[in-house]
Amino acid sequence: MVLTAKVVARMVALVTVLYMVRWLGPPHYGSFSVLVNLTAITSVMLDLGFNVLFVREGARHHEQIQRYMRNVMSLRLLMSVIGFLLLAALVIPIGLGALLLPGFVLMVLTSYSSLLRNGLYAVQQLGYEAVAVVLESLILLALVVYGVRTRQGVAYFVWAYAIQYAFSCVYFAVVLASKRIAMIGWSLEPALLREWFWKGLPFALTFVLTIIYFRIDQPLIDVFRGLKEAGLYGAAYKPIESLLFVPITFLSIVFPVLSVYHRDRPTELLDAINRFYKGLLLMGWPISIGIFVLARPLTPLLLGRDYLGSEPALRVLALALGFAFVNNAFIGALNASDRQSSFSWAAGWSVVVNVVLNLALIPLFGYQGASWATVMTELTLGVVAWTLTARHVGRVAVLSLSWRIILAGLIMGAAIYPLSSLDGLEVALPIAVGAVVYGAAVLLLRALTGEEIAWARRALALARS
Repeated sequence: MVLTAKVVARMVALVTVLYMVRWLGPPHYGSFSVLVNLTAITSVMLDLGFNVLFVREGARHHEQIQRYMRNVMSLRLLMSVIGFLLLAALVIPIGLGALLLPGFVLMVLTSYSSLLRNGLYAVQQLGYEAVAVVLESLILLALVVYGVRTRQGVAYFVWAYAIQYAFSCVYFAVVLASKRIAMIGWSLEPALLREWFWKGLPFALTFVLTIIYFRIDQPLIDVFRGLKEAGLYGAAYKPIESLLFVPITFLSIVFPVLSVYHRDRPTELLDAINRFYKGLLLMGWPISIGIFVLARPLTPLLLGRDYLGSEPALRVLALALGFAFVNNAFIGALNASDRQSSFSWAAGWSVVVNVVLNLALIPLFGYQGASWATVMTELTLGVVAWTLTARHVGRVAVLSLSWRIILAGLIMGAAIYPLSSLDGLEVALPIAVGAVVYGAAVLLLRALTGEEIAWARRALALARS
């Protein structure tokens, strides 16, 4: 249900952001995307790794959710002061000081929205989340359409995103209270926060490293090549980023399941991780192949003629998408099994690779160099995280689980390649053909069995109980 709602919401959100992208143009959209990425980097000061810890501990101890939430909310308010100073230090030197206030408000509201909605994930009451994501997307759509029609500038659109998250905060506060899960309030328990600080430190480190990996490339492109190239790269990355909601959504749903398996059914944990990995690959691989093959017609259709230069970046970033999907299986495995410090090592190696490659490739090749840096970073993360999962949890059978799905995706790619020269709305034809061919290949190759579908239903039933 959540996935269906998020598909609808993300489609609306993608249309919304592409509408905004076309209006702003590469330089102004470069300013917007650089600011948003800097607010995401700064938000590590507010999180401290407590979001993931809140979901894990809340899933294990439902009666403590209100206590946990109030303490995290209070600490987050204090940390926002430091966050404001850090954000100012980042945006003012690069000429984005006029966007400091809306950027700060967006950062704080995003942080509180994530915390409040995680209260529902902890107890697996996700129907309200499904409603929320649709309402959020519609609110943002209305604000962006108004902004474009009234010819607003970059600051307006930052405020529009902030308003969207303000609605989320109010909505989830009301739902949590009405369902008697938690009442919004303030509390500071030094002993609890001290304990959580040390428990959450690996999560915080992982969050810092992940944010740097995901967000540092666009500010670096701005520094080395200017806002226009940052805008071209940001526009190409936006469809990829929008699709990442699929594995992230499944991880947020499956993570409590894996946490329960680790505590109550440890002998079945590896089997659950194997199935989670296979499900992510089954969804992510055809999307990756499809975008790679159809990048030429998709670029003007999605981004507009001003962004034709984004096509090479979109094609390369499509390769990273498949890796990004399956890496969430290893993230869930290590975090749910209390091995968050191990995943911090994986994230650390990824950041080192990402920063080094970006610094080496962006000055020479601009945003296309940043695209290849993203692919190599996702590959590094997958290899290191798989190794650590094998050491601490068990060996995920990557080869035996993957080859049928990979072959099905390649068959699909070969089938739609002759149709890749179509333009405009005609691109719907190869997309439809690809979906049919991939589905048929999956069935013929027996890449997915009925027993695996039944297992997924049993796992979710266990999480609800």
